[in-house]
Amino acid sequence: MTQCDLKGLLRNELGSNMTILAMNTAGTFSGFYHTVVAATNKQILESPLQGIQQHPSAKKHPTFGFTVQWQFSDSTIAFVGQCFVDHCGKETLESTWLLREEVLSHKDTWKAPRVGTSIFTFIK
Repeated sequence: MTQCDLKGLLRNELGSNMTILAMNTAGTFSGFYHTVVAATNKQILESPLQGIQQHPSAKKHPTFGFTVQWQFSDSTIAFVGQCFVDHCGKETLESTWLLREEVLSHKDTWKAPRVGTSIFTFIK
């Protein structure tokens, strides 16, 4: 069975694109994320991401996590997920994300977090 290799260009079900650059032997990686959905009036910009894959050389379906530093808003997002390879060798990254938006006061903290899921597939 093929092992997951996170390096490459991926797209989720909403059309957002992510580029993951080479991973080092410790499993850390960096890249860029370009979302097509955002709760902002500002221009959406490609934003840097930093992440880690759990034991990349030892697991067939490793877990991973990464954060994106949005370049156009006062929010932060973290993704965690797992990579799967089907019987045809197609890789899929299934993830859950948690976004925290900046609010002006503690009393507004109830509306700051958002949570969701994303499924990424590689663009060949």
